[in-house]
Amino acid sequence: MRHSMTSRWSGCRLTRIRILPIALTIALCTSSFASHGASVKNDFPNRPIRLISPFPPGGGNDAVARIVADAISKNVGQQVVVDNRPGANAIVGMELLSKATPDGYTLVMTSSTQAVNATLYPKLPYDSVKSFAPVSLVASTPFIVAVYPALPINTISDLISVAKEKPGQLMYPSAGTGNSTHLVGELFSAMAGVNLLHVPYKGSGPGIIDLIAGRMSVIFITMPGAIPHINSRRVRAIAVTSSKRSSIMPDLPTVSESGLPGYEASTWYGILAPAGTPRRIVMALNSEIVKVLGTPEVKKGLYVQGLDPIGNTPEQFAAYVQSEIDKWAKVIKASGVKLE
Repeated sequence: MRHSMTSRWSGCRLTRIRILPIALTIALCTSSFASHGASVKNDFPNRPIRLISPFPPGGGNDAVARIVADAISKNVGQQVVVDNRPGANAIVGMELLSKATPDGYTLVMTSSTQAVNATLYPKLPYDSVKSFAPVSLVASTPFIVAVYPALPINTISDLISVAKEKPGQLMYPSAGTGNSTHLVGELFSAMAGVNLLHVPYKGSGPGIIDLIAGRMSVIFITMPGAIPHINSRRVRAIAVTSSKRSSIMPDLPTVSESGLPGYEASTWYGILAPAGTPRRIVMALNSEIVKVLGTPEVKKGLYVQGLDPIGNTPEQFAAYVQSEIDKWAKVIKASGVKLE
């Protein structure tokens, strides 16, 4: 019995401090346990973190992932590596996360596509809610409606007029069938009473390249993927899809105010871990994400991309994802979008 007690309290070296007052002995033991607890709490991360971007380089998801990854890397002293895994409308990357070890070292930069896929694909290789542990909503942004500069389209009213004159001839790319960049176009066509021809790609990056080359006519794309091409005048922006004008491009009117009243759509980005990730690790990640989103450097980086930084609790993010799943389910059913 004496041996077991000595082993249990060996960290406090009771056999060497019997002559000390009881209060001092307790203080030394408490200090020992507090130090041990701190080391357990602070041992994450102790190696590089993999942040999956389920879309190709050059699009909005990739841009947000790299801004956040770089900032967290500097804060925690471990590299956060962005791993682009495009395919199947983000399903490839999301499936990789769902099968990853739930230790906090594999994450994904998800987006509103996750909410769309929950209804669009009846047999996903994962559960859109139960397979993941929400960490934090990161940022949101409206879409930009941009056109090939050689076309005689300068406003939403112009776009509607040309589309009515040439039904099915104006083509728009998306990051995949059922992707939010597809559905905002479907919503536009339905509300405007026009027929835009949808062309699915594996990401927004390849789609806007074809718009620049004149192979596409119009695109509905998030600000991060569009702004560099707008600034270089390789595409012409004609509107934003949010309910209010963007602070980054205040001169650009909304779709609603420039020819299609009531139209509104936006997208969002957030970080998920695999289901089963320990709560303390989820909260450690959440703390770092919220911290970097409040820094001037990250705010500026996101602002330049047309993004509003958010940052919230895992519970708030979980509730938001569910509300988005419910919202897009109604849009998909109403529009009759089906996989090709």
